Amino acid sequence: PDKPSPVCKRVRLYTTVITVLFYTFCSLRVGHVSANMAPVYPTLLLCVYGFFTSLRPSEPFLTAFLMGPEKNLTETQVVNEIYPIWTYSYLLLLFPIFLATDFLCYKPVLVLQAASLVVTYAMLWKARSMLAMQLLEFVFGLATASEVAYYSYIYSVVEPAHYQRVTGYCRSMTLFGSAAGSLVGQLLLSVAKVQLVHLVIITLASAAVAFVPPWFLPMPKRSLFFHKSPGAVKGRPRCSSSSTRLEKMEDSESRVPLNVSTVSEAALDVMVQDGLVAVLRMLFDDFVQCYRCHTLLSWSLWWALATCGYFQIINYAQPLWEKIRPSQGYEIYNGYVEMLSTLLGALAALLVGCLPVSWALWGELALCVLSLLMAVCVFVMDTLKNIWVCYSSYILFRTTYMLLITVATYQIAASLNMQRYALVFGVNTFVALLLQSLLTLVVVDSSVLGLDVLTQFLVYGAYFAVISVIFLLAGLCKLASRRRSEQKPLPGSRAESETASPPISDSSSSS
Repeated sequence: PDKPSPVCKRVRLYTTVITVLFYTFCSLRVGHVSANMAPVYPTLLLCVYGFFTSLRPSEPFLTAFLMGPEKNLTETQVVNEIYPIWTYSYLLLLFPIFLATDFLCYKPVLVLQAASLVVTYAMLWKARSMLAMQLLEFVFGLATASEVAYYSYIYSVVEPAHYQRVTGYCRSMTLFGSAAGSLVGQLLLSVAKVQLVHLVIITLASAAVAFVPPWFLPMPKRSLFFHKSPGAVKGRPRCSSSSTRLEKMEDSESRVPLNVSTVSEAALDVMVQDGLVAVLRMLFDDFVQCYRCHTLLSWSLWWALATCGYFQIINYAQPLWEKIRPSQGYEIYNGYVEMLSTLLGALAALLVGCLPVSWALWGELALCVLSLLMAVCVFVMDTLKNIWVCYSSYILFRTTYMLLITVATYQIAASLNMQRYALVFGVNTFVALLLQSLLTLVVVDSSVLGLDVLTQFLVYGAYFAVISVIFLLAGLCKLASRRRSEQKPLPGSRAESETASPPISDSSSSS
């Protein structure tokens, strides 16, 4: 057998040292956490976990790796038979994982996610068969569905005063880990000239390090649905009519925590007795009440439609790049592109509050214009077939989406009471995955149309154009309705009183 290369030896040495040091640190810290350090300890562990789960140097080069000499799969196998499994498994597992996360109080699902990532990249390293690659995508779908535990755990172990700060820490660490992973992968590939399989090994090592922190996290005592704190007052969704409220740009996750109780003690006793049935009944009732709000419904519709298309673009961008510039004959720069798109998207999300846009009035038309821009980006990627133009369009596409999804997050949160945040955002994600599964089944899956990647992007461009038309019509209808309401005299106004005065005058004069 071939001896490991020096680079591979160094990678294994570094990852072993990091793992040992982290184990030692956690074992020393777990028994020495004072009461005033309680919020710091789980936040630190969760940030480390988020960073290493997002540190995936092999991610920007996954398609090149699968179609390269290591796996030797064809484009049809990768695009039409392997990648769709992730979409189907994510959809299938999302709702059960959502309930299991709450029932098990988050921590076990974090461990499950970490274990799923380790299994995913171990299989990516060693497995060869087509069936194994499809099983790999299923396991990765399990890991993706389990992300809900990462984004909700911290709210169950820290006080509300710390929500905004810990949310910023956890979000920034995942973004930083993703950008760092893309940059490290690109530098190792372009500068150090390592093989793609070494990037997979480094990603596996990162997942192995991420497997450690969840074991040392404190077990929460409360959750959103199954383990509620008694004595809270029930909250219901509200649809604020104030434009200033809709315009207020705050961190929605700090304003809409996932752990605060929303039921009275009597309702809590019923839920304890009835269990899952009561939870499902409560979810359905709240679902009906939440989506009666027109503002929430409008932004949720865009969320679901755009997220469906966004997932398709980021899932199949690499096969498109591979088609335009094959990695076997040219140097590729996917890592730089992913890093730039991540950082610019994060910057756009941070600066969105500075935009002088009245989202309450112009929200639908803004969604129309920016969705049209996303459609143009997709059409450009598909038609010009220039790798640099394709890279640039992809960066602009991701940045635009991350800007708009941030606005959607704020606007939806402004229309909700705090405790329905998880339900609405979970429903929106589920609808997006349902639409994506239908789109994947019809357009991508080899059992139906099985279109090639170039034709797929033509369909995706048309898809975003349709979204733009939908919100153009919605925006025009909203403006027309507002204009009619402005022209209509208000009750008790001067015009109305003057209109009503002649009969009174006549009667009085006649008398």
